[in-house]
Amino acid sequence: MQSSKVHPVDKKLPFWQLLIYGFQHVLAMYSGAVAVPLVLAGAIHLDVEHLIYLINADLFTCGIATLVQTLSMGPYIGSKLPIVQGCTFTAVTPMILIANSAGGGAEGLRVVYGSVIVAGLICFITANYFSKLLRFFPPVVTGAVITIIGLTLMPVAVGWIAGVNPAAPDYAAPMNIMIALLVLVLILFLYRVSSGFIGHIAVLLGLIFGTVVAALLGYVDFSAVGQAASLGITTPFAFGMPVFEPVSCIAMTLVMLVTMAETTGDVIAVGKIVNKPTDEEILCKALRADGFSTALGGILNAFPYTAFAQNIGLVSITGVRSRYVVAMGGVILMILGLLPKLAAVVACIPNMVLGGAGLAMFGMVAASGIQALSKVNFVGNCNMMVIAVSVAVALIPIGAPTFYSKFPTGVQLICTSGITIGSITAILLNLILNKGTD
Repeated sequence: MQSSKVHPVDKKLPFWQLLIYGFQHVLAMYSGAVAVPLVLAGAIHLDVEHLIYLINADLFTCGIATLVQTLSMGPYIGSKLPIVQGCTFTAVTPMILIANSAGGGAEGLRVVYGSVIVAGLICFITANYFSKLLRFFPPVVTGAVITIIGLTLMPVAVGWIAGVNPAAPDYAAPMNIMIALLVLVLILFLYRVSSGFIGHIAVLLGLIFGTVVAALLGYVDFSAVGQAASLGITTPFAFGMPVFEPVSCIAMTLVMLVTMAETTGDVIAVGKIVNKPTDEEILCKALRADGFSTALGGILNAFPYTAFAQNIGLVSITGVRSRYVVAMGGVILMILGLLPKLAAVVACIPNMVLGGAGLAMFGMVAASGIQALSKVNFVGNCNMMVIAVSVAVALIPIGAPTFYSKFPTGVQLICTSGITIGSITAILLNLILNKGTD
């Protein structure tokens, strides 16, 4: 009788289910998790050895951050929601600028990590004040934000399938599209015919199937597995003691403010999907977890951390709402960070396979937003216009990535994130047109 009263978010599943479902979450977010160190290392001229170290440190810290968010650390840090934490891509450009202004390489990273630590601490301290903004998220804004999250993620899945360089010979290659389509069709089939365990791991099975097909066609390269080290230990301040340069600290703090806005939307979206509405206390704890993990990232040679939106779609598709599943994913991430060979095996999943799964996962996030909007009253108010304009504004940087390139850096930080500018637009329009009501 007692167990029936346990909310699905707090339900503890058998170990083998936790392991399989958790691994599914890791596969869904892995490519996004390693993208930041890959881009950063190339831009600031780090050698391969340092790149590998950054990836290991990032995965290990991702795992810790996810455990803090899902299981909490004391009564004040962590939302206790099924949220995977990963490094935010919003911070990539500022980190590159900060590092290169200090000479690049390992020396530049010392300045980056100093700014990351300060920004994380400020995020932690201001979480209580930032969470009070939740009152500006009535149903019409919440539904619009969730829809925006899903729509702005779609180009990521398309990029995984087609590639990022239109000039490349294999860009949008028919075979890549066919493999992605096979993965998507299998996920849809399993989702339709099975509501039990098989249905819950539809994305995992789709990724495995797609990887096997891609391997048979010669699209998978396992050479990195043999080259990777057997053990990699992350030590604090591996690149030297952090340098706290004032301007860099201010710039990274602005990045964290943008990230906090994105986290707010992500936490609200997760709360809707798992039927555990976000209140001010939960949001505050989630933001504190972001701040703590970001400061920890600066210590452990990693990066600023936030909720990973792609995993929200996975929760929606599978219907598995237990935070302990995501916590197991955090444990797996820590193990991958310590065992580079295992991490290299996961990295062998081709992007077009991830893209096929991404179409379903990100689409489910957008569908959840549309479902939330279906319950909004559209009579006698301006809700239709709030949704229309906020979604349109959010899609501007998606359709035209350089649209804001002539604006000051601070404006670009906010406006080039579709989720952030779309959320701000929805809040402001609701305040102006609806006077803050829904």
